[in-house]
Amino acid sequence: MCGIVGYIGGREATPILLGGLRRLEYRGYDSAGIAVSDGGDAHLVRCQGKLAALEKLLAEQTPKGGYGIGHTRWATHGRPSDENAHPHKAGPVSVVHNGIVENHVQLRERLIASGRHFSSQTDSEVLAHLIDEALRAGATSLVEAVRSALRQVTGAYAIAVLSDRNPDGLVAAKNASPLVLGLGEKEMFIASDAPAILDQTREVVFLEDGDVAEVDRSGARITDLQGKPVVRTPRTLNWTAAQAEKAGYPHFMLKEIFEQPTAVTDTLRGRLLPDSHDAVLGEQEVAPLPSRVVILACGTSYHAGLVGKFLIENIARVPCEVDLASEFRYREPVVGSHDLVVGVSQSGETADTLAAVKEARARGARVLAICNVVDSAIPRASDLVLYTHAGPEIGVASTKCFSAQLAALALLAVHLGRRNGALAGVAATELVQELLHIPQKMSETLKDCGDLSELAGRYKDARDFLFLGRGTNYPIALEGALKLKEISYIHAEGYAAGEMKHGPIALIGYGLPVVIIAPRGKGYDKVLSNLAEVRAREGHVIAVATKGDTAILQHCQDVLWVPNAPSLLQPMLTVLPLQMLAYAVALARGNDVDQPRNLAKSVTVE
Repeated sequence: MCGIVGYIGGREATPILLGGLRRLEYRGYDSAGIAVSDGGDAHLVRCQGKLAALEKLLAEQTPKGGYGIGHTRWATHGRPSDENAHPHKAGPVSVVHNGIVENHVQLRERLIASGRHFSSQTDSEVLAHLIDEALRAGATSLVEAVRSALRQVTGAYAIAVLSDRNPDGLVAAKNASPLVLGLGEKEMFIASDAPAILDQTREVVFLEDGDVAEVDRSGARITDLQGKPVVRTPRTLNWTAAQAEKAGYPHFMLKEIFEQPTAVTDTLRGRLLPDSHDAVLGEQEVAPLPSRVVILACGTSYHAGLVGKFLIENIARVPCEVDLASEFRYREPVVGSHDLVVGVSQSGETADTLAAVKEARARGARVLAICNVVDSAIPRASDLVLYTHAGPEIGVASTKCFSAQLAALALLAVHLGRRNGALAGVAATELVQELLHIPQKMSETLKDCGDLSELAGRYKDARDFLFLGRGTNYPIALEGALKLKEISYIHAEGYAAGEMKHGPIALIGYGLPVVIIAPRGKGYDKVLSNLAEVRAREGHVIAVATKGDTAILQHCQDVLWVPNAPSLLQPMLTVLPLQMLAYAVALARGNDVDQPRNLAKSVTVE
């Protein structure tokens, strides 16, 4: 995701901004830029590519001045380019922005109608124009203009603002995207993440949603959007640089598990439209509508695809097949112009999926890529792209990218269903509302999981695990088993619960840990029957169940709770306790959860 750094003080700003951006490189980005002022017009330097490209430009034209803002951009609206790189400038106002302005189209149209000219494709540029417009309309200060602008904005933002006519201060503001202020001696810092400024100061103030901060060399004055003063207590951070990158979590995997509600929110934001009960795929349309969808993926992405089959067939009533990309092109696949092929890949570089996507296009199919990395190989080889907004995923065993893929597949299902008429009326309203509530329910699930170390200690020496699920939770049984295998190195199998009597029941004996995904909904009673069969053979049952289901307590040794949700959306919740279980068991066994043996983050060879 994007990175923000700001500085005001008695030193030269440029090296401080560059140093901060360098410490945010782990977040991923595709362009970078800074704006620095010495009290006159801000000097903007920005370009596509990595910081090395920006540093080369700065070696030729180093901006001088004691205050400035910097940014590393991860493309959302508008491709990676020099013009789309931040900061964006309108009149005297320079802005860097993380997040998504959901109503940017309407705002842009109004601003253009008023005579304003845009130089980028980004949603972020509207912020610079709105602030400049407020200043020209009579706002008495930069902070007042920022508040006026933000009251017109719908969406997520963390911003830092510089004005050529306000040499004594910067303005920062936050809503649904992180932003932190650093307190120095007659100097102040702004950053989207603490690692950017830890070498400069340990005294920080974490802004909260709705905060607007006027920052100068002496400190910060924080208000809400209406100008009412707000008090935020400074904190002293004792993190190492590595801990800071992990936001204080002991491992990237745990941090990324807890980032999943945000990843899903960011993937849905601006695309799921509650007012019209619809979903859009950016500026793209799937046209003509397909008579069949074929999902191609590997590993965890394949499991997301299996959930996607339920979503697409139930919501859009379009036949959907899911194929292992590693097998697809070796069996003379039957696809053509009436098919939509969906290539799902976290990295966008998965060799098997890339080869399968190329094979599908060669056979005349239209291809949509679902991917987390902008401008990677699979999106470039596809006709359409739906980027997930999970941000960089450092842990090798995928967690938040999986959840973001589920959100993207739900968007696709709603998009198709609204256009072919299969999703309409009350059903459309209810589904969109349920989707909007999923991130909050994900946060609730993670909170309820608590510390699983005691449970993990009881099962860490097991030689085998069995995971069972029905319907939409069958793919989650597969994913739960895969997560446990990947990081704990315990043999685990995932099965459709209805298949238990067709073989796996032979494995069940005294003490075998059996994880049964049993939330209330379709197939609940049948899953309880499976659970009883496991108990009759003295297996140890760990159930994933709906909060408040007291009946299930008499059937199992341990329960992991999830909130109530429609069966179609349950996978976004039921997967979370299984990730936490795998993490806890791996820790109990002393394993490296972030870099498990023999595995790579991106499988770029067949």
